[in-house]
Amino acid sequence: MAIRSRDDLRNVAIVAHVDHGKTTLVDAMLNQTHSFAEHAHVEERAMDSNELEREKGITILAKNTAISYNGKHANGTPVTINVIDTPGHADFGGEVERGLSMVDGVVLLVDASEGPLPQTRFVLRKALEAKLPVILAVNKTDRPDARIAEVVHESQDLLLGLASDLSDDVPDLDLDAILDVPVVYASGKAGRASAAEPANGELPDSPDLEPLFDAILTHIPAPTYDDEAPLQAHVTNLDASPFLGRLALLRVFNGTIKKGQTVAWVRHDGDVHSVRVTELLMTKALDRYPAESAGPGDIVAVAGFADIMIGDTLADPDDVRPLPAIHVDDPAISMTIGTNTSPLVGKVKGHKLTARMVKDRLDRELVGNVSLRVLDIGRPDAWEVQGRGELALAILVEQMRREGYELTVGKPQVVTKKVDGKTFEPYEHLTVDAPEEHLGAITQLLAGRKGRMESMSNHGTGWVRMEFIVPSRGLIGFRTEFLTLTRGTGIANAISHGYDEWAGSIVTRSNGSIVADRAGSVTAYAIIQLQERMTFFVNPTDEVYEGMVVGENSRADDMDVNIVKEKKLTNMRSSTADTFESMTPSRQLTLEESLEFAREDECVEVTPEAVRIRKVELDQQTRGRAAARLKRESL
Repeated sequence: MAIRSRDDLRNVAIVAHVDHGKTTLVDAMLNQTHSFAEHAHVEERAMDSNELEREKGITILAKNTAISYNGKHANGTPVTINVIDTPGHADFGGEVERGLSMVDGVVLLVDASEGPLPQTRFVLRKALEAKLPVILAVNKTDRPDARIAEVVHESQDLLLGLASDLSDDVPDLDLDAILDVPVVYASGKAGRASAAEPANGELPDSPDLEPLFDAILTHIPAPTYDDEAPLQAHVTNLDASPFLGRLALLRVFNGTIKKGQTVAWVRHDGDVHSVRVTELLMTKALDRYPAESAGPGDIVAVAGFADIMIGDTLADPDDVRPLPAIHVDDPAISMTIGTNTSPLVGKVKGHKLTARMVKDRLDRELVGNVSLRVLDIGRPDAWEVQGRGELALAILVEQMRREGYELTVGKPQVVTKKVDGKTFEPYEHLTVDAPEEHLGAITQLLAGRKGRMESMSNHGTGWVRMEFIVPSRGLIGFRTEFLTLTRGTGIANAISHGYDEWAGSIVTRSNGSIVADRAGSVTAYAIIQLQERMTFFVNPTDEVYEGMVVGENSRADDMDVNIVKEKKLTNMRSSTADTFESMTPSRQLTLEESLEFAREDECVEVTPEAVRIRKVELDQQTRGRAAARLKRESL
């Protein structure tokens, strides 16, 4: 047995908190290595290929690209750098865990002004658990409010803190390497990097990204392999091709895989099948091209496996050695997703309405999303879907909506556990950045949601940073209220803090709902008569039905109203004619805002054309009797 390395290859993941510039930096790396054809049209943030990623400006799916570097630090031999661009939002942490299983080191990107944030801690912890070397890249050094030296100091403190936390779980952690983490200063948008610290608010002194490439080649180890070991390749992601069917993205750890070769396909349940590799594809920039073989360290896509899953192993049929499964953190938030049961179901031809269609789509999502679970709740038309956070589940519902599905979605709930007869619930570590004049209001808001302040710091820029430990329940519906409170200026980010005892009841919404008491079309006359006491979510001529939530009450109680009332016409002239100029514009809720707004007795109707909030029980009298019964029981 001889351990060898492939010096012509590097596998690296770029990890960071959301919006710290990962995808922009990858754009610059691709452009400076001339990875695209001269006349190719390449959009900004080329790695964000998903429509929702472009709309929201965040990375949702982990993706890989291959850069062929032949600059001055390559010593005359081209080096292929496989770069994994990972999501920066904690709700998509399963993508990060998969991405880290493919690489030999990470570039940790930190904003030169904001510094380390919760997701920075999350991805850094995962990298240290996997014993991956880290390069610290301080990005956006040209921001006017940059504080480069302080951010480097905070990042090093975070590294040391995580290393001490992990000392028991990972006893052979290389503390010397953690103390001596290389630092690169960069501006991804300008395509510049340097090893020397620039002044705050200034660009790095190098005209290009050569110092970053030098750090990657120097500090990220080349893939190592046993030249006598049989084939071992791990499936870490899935894709699809209209011509080849399902594609398995895998990293080859040992041996060689060839097109047309028969391999042992080891499934996650231990079953072994002999399957022929019908196609082998390598990545260059954003495209895949056919190849004949791939060796240790290569990240490739293979076809020929109809229902292969993430975590499966491809091995030598004569010497089967499966690789360990990819561990993913447990889900914390759940919601019920089922078929549309409202009176307006199926109004548009071609929508996907049946339970079989919805279940098939959820099953397809499970194939590529390892952090998602779908549970049977004993109903033929609804299922419980569990995920990391409400954003991840809202993204799934939004994707299904755009694909033509009509759904009924329940209010997000937390996934609880029973420990020694006691109920435990998930908690979040919340970091809030906001102007200091909102400090008291934010503290009061989170105190009502059972939040406990851990620390508070003021950088002297007029902004304050607060850290809280909050039950995950307390953050359902928090974001909308928080943005209203801070007039859109506040930034809030949270990551999982584990489980702790049930915190008691939390009232997340103080205002009641306005509910339509009959079906029909909304009239401007009805809205004008009622708008002083409530805020509406509907516009004149919109179709409504009994039990549909059409607005928010100014008081805590729900109120049933006739929103379709028409003005009685007479042949008498009136001096007080309707003045439609006085009608307040309605508040249009997005899907995420609707999920946050809904109470326990409400759900969200989702169709390709509209998102409506409705009562679970539509009949007004039935709801009234249930409310009276609950009131009697509470006395």
